[in-house]
Amino acid sequence: MSSREVVERVLRAGREQDVEAFVALMAPEGYIEWPFRPAGVPGRVQGHAQIRRHLTEAANALVTIDEHRDLVLHETTDPEVVVVEYEARGSVVATDAPFEQTVIAVFRVRDGRIVSYRDYINPLALLAALDEGDI
Repeated sequence: MSSREVVERVLRAGREQDVEAFVALMAPEGYIEWPFRPAGVPGRVQGHAQIRRHLTEAANALVTIDEHRDLVLHETTDPEVVVVEYEARGSVVATDAPFEQTVIAVFRVRDGRIVSYRDYINPLALLAALDEGDI
């Protein structure tokens, strides 16, 4: 499976909230990082157990993502690296208010598994959505 195919699968698993499929696509010591994040969100989760716990307890508790719009995958000169751009659309869990987020993510895939996933989200969109819902 190519790096691009692995990234496409993990994005689909995230959107479908299929935690086990998502975790299975991560390397055993793979990690997800958020260089820009609101207070209270960890900077990094690493390894299957931490990623599974984060996805089940934290990530899906705030917002759900129903679709990715304008998805563009950029394959780079490094066959392990894929850069992704998209608009995530969904809703705030507590209020069902609409949620939109611009995302740029950088993935490194080795031997069919994601070793790093750097998610450059705009934390202001999340904070605004949560503030409107009085969460």
